[in-house]
Amino acid sequence: MPVMATPPQVTVAAVIESGGRFLLVEERVNRRLLFNQPAGHVERGETLLAAVVREAREETAWRFEPHALLGAYLWRNPANGCRILRFAFTGAVADRDAAQRLDHGIVRTHWLTRAELERRRARLRSPLVLRCVDDYLAGARRPLASVATLDLARAAARGARTRMRASAVAALAL
Repeated sequence: MPVMATPPQVTVAAVIESGGRFLLVEERVNRRLLFNQPAGHVERGETLLAAVVREAREETAWRFEPHALLGAYLWRNPANGCRILRFAFTGAVADRDAAQRLDHGIVRTHWLTRAELERRRARLRSPLVLRCVDDYLAGARRPLASVATLDLARAAARGARTRMRASAVAALAL
């Protein structure tokens, strides 16, 4: 019987640019300080758009308004084999709450240029950080409507049903 792959972890990221600088968080991960876009996991019952707005607020204290989908990226972490499906959005920030505490693990926020990120390549959380910046600079934009109503729970259930049917067919073929 075929081994079923674990579905990837679904995350969101906010790619925010102002005056040639990108908003990044410096975060502590396994005792290392790394740079990442404001990003995180989608919570149960949460839409991708709600998740990216929430994550940006929790990690930067800025209110994020998504304008476009930058892209969907699948990455496998070579250290642990975990697969990540990242939906990256671009947009604008406003109304920073200077009194808000940043999310656990976030040390501070930075506005960095592409060149400054390149110099910090060894301290990027994943290769997706620069990939998303490069796609943004190349003009990649897709309508928010393409994922605004995406129901991840239904998609996962449909995928599980498809895998079960495929397994049943394979078993019958034996």
